[in-house]
Amino acid sequence: MPIISDLETVKRGAVEIISEEELIGLFKMNRPLRIKAGFDPTAPDLHLGHTVLINKMRQFQDLGHQVIFIIGDFTAMIGDPTGRNVTRPPLSKEEIIKNAKTYEEQIYKILDPTKTKIVFNSEWLQKLTAVDLIKLAATYTVARMLERDDFHKRYNNQQPIAIHEFMYPLLQGYDSVAVEADIELGGSDQKFNLLMGRELQKHFNQKAQVVLTMPLLEGLDGVQKMSKSLGNYIGITETPQEMFGKLMSISDDLMWRYFELLSFRPMSEIYNWREDVNSGANPRDFKIKLAIEIVTRFHGERAAISAHEDFVARFKRGEMPAEIPEVNVKAYDQNGLLIANLLKEAALVASTSDANRMIDSGAVKINGIKVIDKKISIKIGSNDIYQVGKRRFAKVKVESI
Repeated sequence: MPIISDLETVKRGAVEIISEEELIGLFKMNRPLRIKAGFDPTAPDLHLGHTVLINKMRQFQDLGHQVIFIIGDFTAMIGDPTGRNVTRPPLSKEEIIKNAKTYEEQIYKILDPTKTKIVFNSEWLQKLTAVDLIKLAATYTVARMLERDDFHKRYNNQQPIAIHEFMYPLLQGYDSVAVEADIELGGSDQKFNLLMGRELQKHFNQKAQVVLTMPLLEGLDGVQKMSKSLGNYIGITETPQEMFGKLMSISDDLMWRYFELLSFRPMSEIYNWREDVNSGANPRDFKIKLAIEIVTRFHGERAAISAHEDFVARFKRGEMPAEIPEVNVKAYDQNGLLIANLLKEAALVASTSDANRMIDSGAVKINGIKVIDKKISIKIGSNDIYQVGKRRFAKVKVESI
């Protein structure tokens, strides 16, 4: 019975386990397993999409297992080619160190520090000699590398593939050898790299790791995977109010996906809630439960309650948020600044075309009054509250250069 229960916990939300039979065999060994997951520090902050894997790591910890959290400071200098149609630009050592530091600070909002070992893969990869790398490269053929979907597409489209990109899956696989992983977790797009770990462990006379893949979490748009570059993300260092508001903005269908992959509530409870909604309950009430849980995890219960109260005030009674950031922008013309330019300079929109679309849809307000004219110019010296959509506010002062 305990093994069946553990298996149900581990399988929650998973895309694939290679293989379930091997996983059951590991559970029967009745010892703490070494659970490996790697993250390249390519950006300073994590978002909720990253936490899908970290949550699964925490579930393994709650079952008594040890997490090996690998920060890929060495592999980040190559850049993971997964899902890319061009070669990634290399990161500097300074960028990698800075980003890695923030990862260390952020993961303990989820993981149990007593059951987590953080390691940097430069510890072993930097020690490999040229001979070692040649021997490692000899374990795999170019033909098999080109079976990988992104390499295959780039090759067929006559897009460049640099030789060092072939090294990335080999080095990630070698990480599994170095830490003697029992299980490796990764996104479904990482399957090729994870299986490489199995192959290399066999080559080095180790027991092949079990591979568990998790889905890529959709972003706020409910279509594309959560990504900072797409602007559809929820960062785990965002303010409680911003995080709460973004979670409340997701669609009712996407809410259940977030519950499965991000919540620690039992699936039986989530199934009951879904039945309640199907029977006529308001999905907003359950979305609030999700938002409170997630904000509590990263900011604490008091902050979550405050964010909820702020949300109710802002959206039910039409009030402004309690705290509005103040921004100064420069006008290069003595006649002032066009509204679209002001919104872009104040970081309330991504571009002037985005600003114009928001104005056309009636989503822009100045001091609570809807903007209908895209050609209005904001005078130098003005200091007003601007609102874009339901969540973005700023008190913007226009100054001359």
